[in-house]
Amino acid sequence: MIEEMKYVVIVGDGMADYPVEDLKGKTPLMVAKTPHMDWLARHGEIGLVRTIPDGFNPGSEIANLSIFGYDPIRYYTGRGPLEAASLGVRLESDDLAFRCNLVTLKGDGNKTIMEDFSAGHISDEEAKQIILDLDQAMGTNDIQFYPGVSYRHLTVLKDGATKYSNLEKLELTPPHDIIGQEISPFLPKKGRGDQILSLMSESQRLLKNHPINLVREAKGLTPANSIWLWGQGRSPQMTTLKGRFGVEGYVISAVHLLRGIGILAGLEVLEVPGATGYFDTNYDGKAQYALRGLKEKDFVYVHVEAPDEAGHMGDLRLKIESIEAFDEKIVGAILKGMSDFERYRILVLPDHPTPLSVRTHTADPVPYVIYPVRKPSRLSRWIVNIPRGLRRGRRKKSSFLIEGRVQGPVPSNGVYSAEGRGKEAPIEGFDEVSAKKSGIFIEKGFQLIERFLISPCSC
Repeated sequence: MIEEMKYVVIVGDGMADYPVEDLKGKTPLMVAKTPHMDWLARHGEIGLVRTIPDGFNPGSEIANLSIFGYDPIRYYTGRGPLEAASLGVRLESDDLAFRCNLVTLKGDGNKTIMEDFSAGHISDEEAKQIILDLDQAMGTNDIQFYPGVSYRHLTVLKDGATKYSNLEKLELTPPHDIIGQEISPFLPKKGRGDQILSLMSESQRLLKNHPINLVREAKGLTPANSIWLWGQGRSPQMTTLKGRFGVEGYVISAVHLLRGIGILAGLEVLEVPGATGYFDTNYDGKAQYALRGLKEKDFVYVHVEAPDEAGHMGDLRLKIESIEAFDEKIVGAILKGMSDFERYRILVLPDHPTPLSVRTHTADPVPYVIYPVRKPSRLSRWIVNIPRGLRRGRRKKSSFLIEGRVQGPVPSNGVYSAEGRGKEAPIEGFDEVSAKKSGIFIEKGFQLIERFLISPCSC
């Protein structure tokens, strides 16, 4: 009896980057010791994929919708409803759900600056109490606050799309996009988002002397002195992955946004103790729970937030360290554990770049690797565009087919070792430049999951 195929998608949030001067023009992915991803790149299919369609803000919600296989143009209604799904908050058809950040604002003369979009990565316990207190003070039958994780929470306006018709399409800026900037240019203009301005102003009054903030300030920590509302929308209607591809499985992430997309895609959430969405997350636990999940079902989506957090902080050392931890403790552990299965496929990629130089997300294509690779026969349907910078002669389409067998991660040219990428490696590893050189470019990111799940492989 042939064992069912096992699929695992592994996402290192924000790993991709721009060349860094301090790294002599290389990116963090090029410098970090990533022997497991490098091995996959040498033995699998590496290419570039555009996860952010033109015209969309390069948010994690857009990028991960694409990776899950849902065209954001069709399915994206806002970040808030995705997080509502994760929290088990049922939305009626006209309810508006907003992402509600706890942030730190700082006065600078007549200006107010976005000092920290995460309120110093406030703890779950502190944040929960603050949100519950805000709900008690500001909540009504029509306005409700729901606690999430750390600085990430939810605000729902019941029947908001009908009562406040101006709010659904109102452009609200994510706070992580304006770190260190004056907030006034990014607030709703008067008469267009008065309800939002009122809620944010009232929260500032209530939080100024909140007991938790007083304790945090006494310890030298940044206070959660305001909410910031953004990412509003109604609940989307999505066909599940089982309905589309016949796969069932789990999503593993500490980020409610990712959990919400997974739930709407028909997946179950695997709760991993110690998964924080930060540098101290339980990497080992995520890998082991993923392998355990694959023994029960056929698909697991693993997301790790740490590289993205380092990018937002502009911290080069932390970004390299988080990429190396992702490679060793997530990719390496899962790759080793896949030996328990006869037939499997692995997809590894960032969701979007979070370059250190800009400290926020960008819409540039990201590298991906699929292992093992596809058989050259029966693949005529998979035609991908050559990136403009790699085209020669007249513009045309071409297919890039790579043949191979399932192989175990064995030492090769000194690359697959604790020392990281070998100097004499005949080919390069998993990074932005190697992906571009491959000549494979998937313009519509949501089609990558079809390439991963549907196309036959030499398994």
